[in-house]
Amino acid sequence: MSHNRINDLGQPVGLPVGGSFPRPRPPHAPLEGRLVRLEPLTPSHAAGLYEAFAEDTLGRNWTYLPRGPFADLADAEHWAAEAAQSTDPLFFAICTPEGTPLGFCSYLRIDPANGVIEVGNIHFAPRLQKQAAATEAMYLMMSRAFDELGYRRYEWKCDALNTPSRRAAQRLGFKYEGTFRQAVIVKGRNRDTAWFSIIDEEWPTVKARLEAWLAPENFAEDGTQRAALGSLG
Repeated sequence: MSHNRINDLGQPVGLPVGGSFPRPRPPHAPLEGRLVRLEPLTPSHAAGLYEAFAEDTLGRNWTYLPRGPFADLADAEHWAAEAAQSTDPLFFAICTPEGTPLGFCSYLRIDPANGVIEVGNIHFAPRLQKQAAATEAMYLMMSRAFDELGYRRYEWKCDALNTPSRRAAQRLGFKYEGTFRQAVIVKGRNRDTAWFSIIDEEWPTVKARLEAWLAPENFAEDGTQRAALGSLG
């Protein structure tokens, strides 16, 4: 499929964009899945998140995040109070269907005029890591952006040295676009930022693959997957 055309001056230019812009901003409303529920983050989630993250006794999961680990419950409550007031990033608590918080994530760099949105500030407690619920949480965020809000581009960025995050992006269907060198300073350290994206024309294939993997029949009674996500196309 061609992504450009030749104008009357003989120059290659981008194709016209259909649809209406700006797109709606994402609502701060729950996202319901079979395995997980994403709730607008509030200070009431702080205690549960603090408890869940405390299982990471060495703080390894905080290394590439802009802050943390939480020093104590009061620190977690202060962070949650600030995060709850933010509109960009727009934070969600990742909870079990019963309401136990096991992580958080956000939409950020929200650009309705261009139909571009990023997912980031992703932090899974040990109990959520490498679980189908974590994949479903990311699927729900994608689905809202593309299916509900009509965004054209969905981004994932991470420290270029964060190998688990890079692998997660590619497993979910993001395409690597390149690395911005010396992009930011995080915790006093240089960060080269790796960029990944999914665009709207790719979303139907990505969506079908994720839904096939998340389907109940893909999991045995003990919860093990029958087909790996990478084997589904």
